[in-house]
Amino acid sequence: MKTEVLELHTGREPAVIDITTEVVRFCDDTGDGLLSIFVPHATAGLALIEIGSGTEKDLLATLRRLLTESEPWLHQHGSPGHGADHVLPALLSPTLTIPVVDGRPALGRWQSIVVVDLNRDNLNRQVRLSFLSA
Repeated sequence: MKTEVLELHTGREPAVIDITTEVVRFCDDTGDGLLSIFVPHATAGLALIEIGSGTEKDLLATLRRLLTESEPWLHQHGSPGHGADHVLPALLSPTLTIPVVDGRPALGRWQSIVVVDLNRDNLNRQVRLSFLSA
């Protein structure tokens, strides 16, 4: 199994970070198989979305409407609304599995792979890429 960890700086504001280029580079010359993408954090998730058309802002706005900071969250540590950050991975999974064909992720024309991070308390994230050959 081939594996690599990406280091991301997500900052103190909610973020949608495109990692498609890094994923394509990782898959170069791998052949056929399955790619697992995993964010080992309790407050971040992954999504396959179209980017560059405003979808990133729409996604963040939708998540903020669903996961409001003012909700009376039982989870209390961290910045205001941090309880919502811990619910995010139930809506956007921390893992994706993507088929790889001839060393290329088999993504649809408009699909990009993004990390979604609403958490203001953690500035940096890791993403583990793991390729399992067919």
